[in-house]
Amino acid sequence: MTQTRLAAIGDLPLRLGGTLHAAELAYVTYGTLAPDGRNAVLLTHGYTSSHLFADGGGASEGTWAELVGPGRPIDTDRCFVVSSNMLGSSYGSTAPRSINLATGRPYGPDFPALTVADIVAAQLRLLEQLGVRHLIAVVGPSYGGVQAFTWGVEYPDFMTGLVPVVTGIRSPDTGTVERLRARFSADPNWNGGHYYDKGGITGTMTALREETLRNYGIEAQLAGRFADPAALAAEVTRQARAWAEEFDANSMLALGAASRLYDVSADLARIKARVLYVLSRTDKVFPPSLAPGVMAGLHAAGVRADYFEIDSDHGHSASGTEAAKWVPALRSFMQELG
Repeated sequence: MTQTRLAAIGDLPLRLGGTLHAAELAYVTYGTLAPDGRNAVLLTHGYTSSHLFADGGGASEGTWAELVGPGRPIDTDRCFVVSSNMLGSSYGSTAPRSINLATGRPYGPDFPALTVADIVAAQLRLLEQLGVRHLIAVVGPSYGGVQAFTWGVEYPDFMTGLVPVVTGIRSPDTGTVERLRARFSADPNWNGGHYYDKGGITGTMTALREETLRNYGIEAQLAGRFADPAALAAEVTRQARAWAEEFDANSMLALGAASRLYDVSADLARIKARVLYVLSRTDKVFPPSLAPGVMAGLHAAGVRADYFEIDSDHGHSASGTEAAKWVPALRSFMQELG
């Protein structure tokens, strides 16, 4: 597994007010940065996944190991690839589980409110520290696609291409954060979100993860390996518990609240990059019925955009679990970006 590094990006002013002090971002890199700093690709991960989703890890959107590496569509022989853990996530970046310097205790529910624009602003600071001067592309699935579109409207001159995958141009939120908060609050260890010394809420998080994995299409993905329904169910539970022991419920709330504010539909004309928009035929989270509206909006805004649909039964996970089905489209797009 690629070694995670930690970058101190300083005090970060936030769009909704206040400042996140002494912020840090966890990240990994693949390949070598060119002397001019212009051969970089930024990978952006999903809501509950990590910056290691191209390393073969268990990302809920499916591992991208087939898409990133020497000779692969995102070719690390040619590109310097940076995969950043989101601000507010649970895998090393400053987040609700981090120590609040003002209190000496974890932020928990007192973590300051984020927007997706804050998340990409933090990534920009990281890239500048690394010497990146221009991105070939920003590429990512689900919440990673949300970040990609946000990069396009926030910093339109910083990249040549965008590859938003299994995602959309506005939040699909229909009260998700409120439902999560109510569910977490019912756990006897919740303690108003200050549960770090109470043993956590692993049981609640495991049950939630099982539901998410099923909604993302994991049963179709595992069907070939587990013919027995009981064995398949046990494997889903195993994966869910492994995730629940790492991921923080307060991070789900913080990132969910940021996602709820996301809507770039009125700002598409700011995008200067070329776009490859990718959806999955069976995705329930971002269904392919979104494609006509998104593509019409991009074209009306003067954005040069192409669409590809992954013909897969794996739902929201298809971009990783059936990567081979869109390797040619991604390879061609990356080559055209130069």
